[in-house]
Amino acid sequence: MIHSSAVIGENVKLGANVEIGPFVVIQGNTTLGDGCKIMSGASIGATTGRVVLGKNNVVHQGAIVGGDPQDLQYDGDPTELHIGDNNTIREYVTINLGTLKDKGITIIGNNNLLMAYVHIAHDCVIHNNVVIANSTQMAGHVVIEDNVTIGGVCGMSQFIRIGKFAYLGGNSTFNKDILPFSIAEGRWGVMRATNKIGLSRNGYEKKEVESIHKALRTFIRGGLTVAESVEKVKSNIQIDQNIQYLLDFAEASQKGLAR
Repeated sequence: MIHSSAVIGENVKLGANVEIGPFVVIQGNTTLGDGCKIMSGASIGATTGRVVLGKNNVVHQGAIVGGDPQDLQYDGDPTELHIGDNNTIREYVTINLGTLKDKGITIIGNNNLLMAYVHIAHDCVIHNNVVIANSTQMAGHVVIEDNVTIGGVCGMSQFIRIGKFAYLGGNSTFNKDILPFSIAEGRWGVMRATNKIGLSRNGYEKKEVESIHKALRTFIRGGLTVAESVEKVKSNIQIDQNIQYLLDFAEASQKGLAR
C-alpha cells in the first residue's frame, strides 16, 4: 500500500507487501525488501549513491535513511548504505551513506533497535541484535558488534569499536575501544565491570561468565599495559573461544582501551 502523497523515484525498487505512508520520499538507487513499512514523513535514499533495505524493516516518522555524509570532502560520491532485516528505526533517526575515505559503505545488520534521534554517521558498522537508546550520536567509522546495548544520550568518537555483549551506560562519552562482555560508563566512559546479567540472560554458563570476569578484571583493574594484561590472561586463564575473542579484540585495538 502506497499513500497517494508519497514520492517514489523512478529507479526505486519495492518488494512485496511494502507499506509507504503519507509524505514519504524515496529516491535514487534504492531497494526496499519485502514487508518493509515506511511511516509518514520519512526520507529513504540519496540523490547519488545506493541504499538497500532488507526485509521487514520499520522506519518511523521523520527518519532520514541514506542521507549524505557530514564530511566536507564528500562530493556526491556513489557510496552506499546497506541495512539488513527486521530492524526498527524510530523517529528522526539519521543514517548516512559511506565515504571513499573508508570502504564506501555504512552497514546496519539484522534485528536492531535504533531509538528516536539516534545518529549513525558515515562508514559505521552496526552488527546484529543491537539496542541503541534515544539521542545517542556516533561519529564516522564506529563499529558496534553483536548484542550490544547502549544507553541514551551517549557520544562516540571516530574509529572506536564496541565489543559484543558490552553494555554502555547512558549519558556517557566514549573515545576509546570497549572490550566485549564489559559494562562501561562515565563522562569519559571507561570499563567498570563485567556484564554478568547480560551474559547469563543470553545463555552463557556460570563457568564461562566467571572466566570472562577474571579476564576482564585483569585488563580493567590490573594496572598493567594491554600487552602485559594479554600475557597474564594467557598464563592464568584457560583459553576458550570467549577468552580468545577478548584477547584478539584487545590486541587489535588501534584507539586504545577505555579503562
